[in-house]
Amino acid sequence: QVQLVESGGGLVQAGGSLRLSCAASGLTFSTSAMGWFRQAPGKEREFVASLTWTGDMTYYADSVKGRFTISRDNARNTGNLQMNSLKPEDTAVYYCAARKYGVGRGSLPANYNYWGQGTQVTVSS
Repeated sequence: QVQLVESGGGLVQAGGSLRLSCAASGLTFSTSAMGWFRQAPGKEREFVASLTWTGDMTYYADSVKGRFTISRDNARNTGNLQMNSLKPEDTAVYYCAARKYGVGRGSLPANYNYWGQGTQVTVSS
């Protein structure tokens, strides 16, 4: 049984930073593509960033490019999303997702088989 568990969310002032982590069990991140999505109240889930299973390609939404960095730690079987220069519009529930041997941008929720429960990120102005 695959489980993804996010952590690291919280309340931060605009301009601050947070680092989200996604711990996996029942799935090996070194052979899985990973994605981060977010969903604000009343809005659809939207793509934030992704990493191919080979680990050499990353993709970002235009709204976070240059501020967020996706990575993974194969030894710890975790994925990370470093978020810098946070803005109030980044406020949302953030979800990690995974798919085995995924290639390409993977910017649609339907691209992923496994999801975490989400972690709240709130950025105050």
